[in-house]
Amino acid sequence: MLIVGGGFGGIKAALELSKHQGIAVTLLSDRPDFRYYPTLYHTATGGLHTQSSIPLDQILPTEQITLALGTAERLDREHKTIHTKEGHIIPFDTLILALGVVTNYFGIKGLDKYAYGIKSLEEVRRFKAHIHEQLTDEHVPDPNYVIVGAGPTGIELAGALPAYLRRIMASHGIYHRAVHVDLIEAAPRLLPRSPRSTSRAVRRQLRRLGVKLYLGQAVQGETADALMVNGKPLASHTVVWTAGMANHPFFEHNAFAIDQRHKVVVDQYLQAEPDIYVIGDNASTPYSGMAQTALHDAQFVYHNLIRLFQGEEAQPYKAKKPVSIIPAGPCWAAVDWGPLHLYGRLGWLLREAADWSGFHDFEPWWKATEQWATELGAEESCPVCATH
Repeated sequence: MLIVGGGFGGIKAALELSKHQGIAVTLLSDRPDFRYYPTLYHTATGGLHTQSSIPLDQILPTEQITLALGTAERLDREHKTIHTKEGHIIPFDTLILALGVVTNYFGIKGLDKYAYGIKSLEEVRRFKAHIHEQLTDEHVPDPNYVIVGAGPTGIELAGALPAYLRRIMASHGIYHRAVHVDLIEAAPRLLPRSPRSTSRAVRRQLRRLGVKLYLGQAVQGETADALMVNGKPLASHTVVWTAGMANHPFFEHNAFAIDQRHKVVVDQYLQAEPDIYVIGDNASTPYSGMAQTALHDAQFVYHNLIRLFQGEEAQPYKAKKPVSIIPAGPCWAAVDWGPLHLYGRLGWLLREAADWSGFHDFEPWWKATEQWATELGAEESCPVCATH
């Protein structure tokens, strides 16, 4: 059994399958740690790096799972092997692909050169170092801190960034300076995929925090000094792009069937081809793109594989609508749980519980609690002060 991808779906599938003797599981990942995406916004605004990253060797039982580090590059269907960028060839009988997504700038000029991101710890470190370095060198904040994209990641960052900026400005001895945080969205409202009532509640909350909203505004390019929005320059040296993600290029490069959403076409068992399953962000399912969906898919494929190994009939896939909990500022979150919609402190408490549950999906309760508690810590020091 070969699983490609060290995210939510890949790790969950590996952990479940490793419980059964007689199944040899190999997990191929392009990084040595598990990236917990829901807390990356918190890490980017003063939280500890350890909150968003868990070494894979702490999660995976090495006696049952072989961890291979490398980047999947080519699928050899005839010989049932995966070839990695590093030159390794890994055989499989059954393949589960859970590669996640990559940043998509939609061809907008300058974004790949000047924009920042918070989709990985490397991007987070670069973003935080830039903010601190700018304050250390210039002793004034940026004219505008701009976030592009009002999906969950953009909302989470916009809600946390004003307080973080004021805190680090004070630590650099910069007082009585206004902080301007702007959020740009091409759609006419925030959270375009959420109910309108949630969009309105989040909009009110962000405005209370002082975030300026640019809705229905198209980004057309970026230079070193400004972001072009609807034909007008918005002065900024700090633009964070959260607006676009694309399916992993592995699938296009290896001639998988792709639908209009640029997702991999799968059958009712999440198979793209015989003995090749595609799950999570990569699969064309109704709620693809959510961590809860990746976990659900992993459990589904695991149960069906066990049924097949035992000579039983596989069951068809049933999509499960995820619970949406989106923080927007200190002690505030919006919750969409079926017909239930909650906003405020209770939503934030539910998000805290969800994060603990998310860690517990991969770790025993005591380790999950320890990992969750790292949210209470703050970054150790200014990331650039030691060099000045």
